[in-house]
Amino acid sequence: MDAMYVAQGLEVISAIFVFLVAIAVLAVVIMYVLDRTQSKDAVRHNFPVVGRLRYTFTRLGEFFRQYFFALDREEMPFNRAQREWIHKSARGRDNTAPFGSTLSLSSVGTPIFINCPFPTLDEQASEAPAITFGPDCKYPYKSKSIINISAMSYGALSKPAVKALARGAAKAGCYINTGEGGLSPYHLEGDPDIVFQIGTAKYGVRDASGKLSIPKLIELADRPQIKMFEIKLSQGAKPGKGGMLPALKVSTEVAKIRGIPKGVASISPNRHPEVDNVSELLDFIKIIRDATNKPVGIKMAIGAYGWIDGFCEEILKRGAKHAPDFITIDGGEGGTGAAPMPLMDNVGLSIREALPVVIDMLRSCGLRDRIKIIASAKLVTPADVAWAYCTGADSVNSARGFMFAIGCIQAMRCNTNTCPTGITTHKRSLQSGLNPAEKSVRVQNFVEKIHFGVGIIAHSCGVAHPRALRRHHVRIMQPNGHSVPLSELFPEDGRND
Repeated sequence: MDAMYVAQGLEVISAIFVFLVAIAVLAVVIMYVLDRTQSKDAVRHNFPVVGRLRYTFTRLGEFFRQYFFALDREEMPFNRAQREWIHKSARGRDNTAPFGSTLSLSSVGTPIFINCPFPTLDEQASEAPAITFGPDCKYPYKSKSIINISAMSYGALSKPAVKALARGAAKAGCYINTGEGGLSPYHLEGDPDIVFQIGTAKYGVRDASGKLSIPKLIELADRPQIKMFEIKLSQGAKPGKGGMLPALKVSTEVAKIRGIPKGVASISPNRHPEVDNVSELLDFIKIIRDATNKPVGIKMAIGAYGWIDGFCEEILKRGAKHAPDFITIDGGEGGTGAAPMPLMDNVGLSIREALPVVIDMLRSCGLRDRIKIIASAKLVTPADVAWAYCTGADSVNSARGFMFAIGCIQAMRCNTNTCPTGITTHKRSLQSGLNPAEKSVRVQNFVEKIHFGVGIIAHSCGVAHPRALRRHHVRIMQPNGHSVPLSELFPEDGRND
């Protein structure tokens, strides 16, 4: 009896196997016919079925390179060593390293901070003083954190991601920039300090025709959480091109907040239509500052910079009070959710060149003390941030550093709505693993570790806090294998110690 059941079972298994083989053969035959008869793909036409493996291997190659083949300091845009430092810091884990550095100190451009023979003792150290933006405004803003959350729009980021960042900013005492997508309810979670960005499409402050709406601007300014307004002229990842949000990421809520149709790509103008020269830019700044009574600045990637001389001349002609309260300088290595590769790769100066150039131009015109400088673009580790302060920045913003802090794994899927960590997708199934309450703590941890790490560098250089760092505290490696002080490449920026 048992043998009969065994035989019947084997017959069933055999039948299922034959059926599955038949299905597989049929699928191969269908793919063969489809590949052989199509003319859009030469590889699939010439090598039916087998040619399809090329695309599978290409996709899998990203995974294998990241996890198995790439060295710790090899990947772009951020290598494994950088990501691991942020991930460990955000989790509150030990982020010290053993044995020796894996960083090639002889690479051109590497910053080497100059430790002094008698470093600062812990009891001699102090917290970095707060920076006051817009001291002449009715409502000036004091910012104490040495790192803040850079512009990332709701739409580019998911709802739980924005919630996590906003709550984390409130816990850490730093500000969060809304990005050009307007103010969402999720930016208000935890009651953080907010910088509202006005993009070229005026999302959040636009009227029915897409122009700046003063009533909406005043309504936003009445919110106590909004501390400053930033006019976006350009960004490092795509200078000369407006913001781009793919249609598949324009959800019902995103469309409502931005005032655009659902499911239609959000493409902002390449510049503010009403701003075509430095005079009109200063007029635009005045309109916004008069309406809001709060500090107003501009954000831009630097390419041609001769116009800045004319900009400074026009400010001096009108009076220093007409200057922007701050300038956010975004480097050409900056990131974004979606950008044309020609702009992302080859347009805009690196922050390493742009930051000292702009600072020195303002200094030469006597406007350095009037205009605060915020550095942005790929500044995610203590060494990156310390370099910016040495160069002369008053504050530092980071976007991708905070994305890593809440779980980004550099899957490079920001523009596809398929982010596996839930950070840049509106698919609820993928968002479910991102817990805003838990991730907000990681944001706080990351800020604290940056403060601690930059403080260590400052104390090694013999100063009490990061904002006391100067250009002579860092040397830059040159092609001949020798380093030179940054103060020789660019004269000291004239800040008072």
